[in-house]
Amino acid sequence: MKSKKYYIYIMTNKYRKVLYIGVTGNLEQRIWQHKNHKLKNSFTDKYNCEYCIYYEEFDYINDAIDRETELKKWNRKKKENLIDAKNPGWRELVNERGFIRQ
Repeated sequence: MKSKKYYIYIMTNKYRKVLYIGVTGNLEQRIWQHKNHKLKNSFTDKYNCEYCIYYEEFDYINDAIDRETELKKWNRKKKENLIDAKNPGWRELVNERGFIRQ
């Protein structure tokens, strides 16, 4: 049986001016919600954050929430360095159809 996974993720807009950090138990579904602006009046809706450029996977929700809390305290430069280390081109890694193979 496949165990449940949890994710923290970072979204941006097409101009890469905004970073949003979230946590979810279903990354593909959450990306679909962001891309289709289903979360009305949310930060991602307001700033058109539609591109998942970073994520981390966890076995336990509390670990994911702790990591999300940690990242949200970081300054912009530190977040950019984290993204650059895994995804230097800031390519879209996950879309509404699933994980993108590089």
